[in-house]
Order: sequence, then C-alpha cells, then structure tokens
Amino acid sequence: MKVIGIGGAGGKLAAKMDAEHAILVNVSETELDKVSGGGEHIVAPVQSTSGQFRGSRKDPLIGHDAYNTIRRRMQDIIGGSIVFSSTGGGTGNGITTGILEDIIARDDSLESSNGIPINEKTMFCLVLPDYEQESNYVENSIDFMSNPVANAIDKGSTGNIMLFSNKLKFDDQIGEDAYNQMIVDSLNVFMSIPEKNTNFKLLELHIDHEDFTAYISKPYFNHFCYFDYDSSKDFGAQLAANWNKLLLPPEEPIEAMFLLEVPSGMDHTIFYKILPYFEKKKVTPFYSVVENPSLQRPFITVSQLYSRKPLELIDEFNKVNQEVKDAKVSKSLDQHVVLQKLDVDMKNEAKRASKEKGLNAEEVLTALKRIKKL
Repeated sequence: MKVIGIGGAGGKLAAKMDAEHAILVNVSETELDKVSGGGEHIVAPVQSTSGQFRGSRKDPLIGHDAYNTIRRRMQDIIGGSIVFSSTGGGTGNGITTGILEDIIARDDSLESSNGIPINEKTMFCLVLPDYEQESNYVENSIDFMSNPVANAIDKGSTGNIMLFSNKLKFDDQIGEDAYNQMIVDSLNVFMSIPEKNTNFKLLELHIDHEDFTAYISKPYFNHFCYFDYDSSKDFGAQLAANWNKLLLPPEEPIEAMFLLEVPSGMDHTIFYKILPYFEKKKVTPFYSVVENPSLQRPFITVSQLYSRKPLELIDEFNKVNQEVKDAKVSKSLDQHVVLQKLDVDMKNEAKRASKEKGLNAEEVLTALKRIKKL
C-alpha cells in the first residue's frame, strides 16, 4: 500500500512508516524539508496578495484552498493508500477534508457499479489532539470529525479509519519523535497479520492478503490491540485490560479479526476459548492461528470495527473547549481595571484655578455657566 502523509504531523508519521517511498504533502516546502525520510514531496501552493504563505497558520480553509492546486495529483494516488493526518492543524485538516470530499464524490459517481473497488479504498490514520493540553486545536478537530469524517462514515466511502490520540503522549510526557515511532510500531503489528500468515506454519484457517485487504476496506473505525494471551483467564477481561491506549477506546464491535500466534509444540486449540466472547457480541470474527517458533507465550492481535460516530468524543471536546473559553473570559474580567469614580466640585475647582492664575474668579464662573460647564 502507498503511504501518504498530510501536513507536518502526518508527514512525520508517514516517513516513519515508509522511510523510502512515503509521499509527503504540505503547503510549505520548508516544512517538507524538515521531515527526515520519505520519497516524493508534493507542495500545495497557497497564493495571496503578499505571495505564498509559509504554512496554513492552523487555518483549515487555507489547507482546503491549497488542496485545489494538487487535486488531480492526489486523485491519482489516493486509491488503495494509507493516509496519515492530524485533525487539528490547518494543513492536515484542510487537505484531508478535500481528499474525503473527493472520495465521497467518486463513490457517488460509481454507485451503479457498487462504489469504489475494495483494492482502491483509502485507509485513514488520524491523530486527535489531547483536548486538555492542546485546546487551540480542538475546534478544528470538532469541525473535522463532525463533518467530513462523519459524512465519509455515513456514505461508506473510505476504508478503515483509525483514531489515534495524543492523550498518552502528554500523560506520560513522551517526546514527539518517540511517540510517532510508537504509533507506527503499533500499526505495523496490525498490518503484519497477512505476512505472518504467509511466513508461519498455519494451524487453523488463513487470513491472506486478499482477506486482509477486504477487511481494511470496510468503512468503519478500527480499534486494534495486542498482548500475551493467557488461556486460563477470561478473554474479555484480558481484552479490556490491554486496549490500545494510542487509540481512542473501542465501541461495541460489528466486525472483528484476530491472529493467535502460539509457540512451537503448544496446544493451539486454546483459540476456542476466545470465540465465546465474540459470540456474546453477536460477531463472527475472521481469524487464524499460526505457529511462531520465536515465542515463549501465546500472542494475540485483535481488531474490532465499530461504526458509531464518536459523539462522546465530540461532546467531550465541546465541553472542554467551552470550559477553556469561559476561563479566558473570567481571567479577562479579573484583569479589567475598574477606575475609581472621582467626585469633583467644579465651582470650587474653578475658583482655585483662577486664584492660581491670577484671574477674576467671578468672571471665570460666569463664563463657565454660559457654556454650561457649571
């Protein structure tokens, strides 16, 4: 699959995912040059009366306008790709919005032929801000999730959408580069499922590249996780304890997939203890079991797809965003200086000033009355 990175955050992630061939897109050539790795660079120029902006200045409208300058090129490469983008910045938000709009339009135009083919569906890895520590990116994210992303899910036009979050980064005080590597390493575990089915001895069923492509082409949110599996313990409890904290918490699944890897010589039928969990959820998972001789304990990779819009996320973003606004207003009012009202007797003040300047006080008072100052 082609890997495409949109904006600063998306470009850095894409370059880590595919250091040689990732396609990096930005409105600023300077920002593109800051990214280590990747292949083709695509500059989406933004023109103004003062020349090209150096960046989108956190304004998605600038990013969206810039997309129009590279629309045809992006339409040529977007099919069957993985797109990395942030939701809060101007470039990632704006250009990705344009991409989603075009994907929806293409899907509508192909409706008579069942829409976009499976192998041309686009998978999106979106990075959401921590709403407490990155409040200046929250409004952009709310608009992005509520409109282009929600529309794409409603239409069923995209492949899987993975909602990564910066919350863990701030909670554990992890550097940006290290956190990006964690996201890419985690995603690679999930994406390696078909390769492991090819390279390891198959013990039960098979998830080949075609099966995997069909799964990630489904227009749902994807929450995946992985952990050492203990068959003596309840699978649901293990799953709940090991959800992927790089992603938003999962909702109730409508589809699922898992790969169980067992050490050489271990009884692989322990996979039967996993199936009842999905039966209770009324989900029939795609799965396979392979023998991995490098393991000492069973290891499982689980993916759950859900379709419900992340309304709770949007509500929480709105709530925190309003709290931040209220706090700013409160601080502004606290800092407002209230001037003390001074009661001045104009008649006495006029007499005093007249005396200081050697003027006739009565004449001054008469003049002030005439102009209605007394």
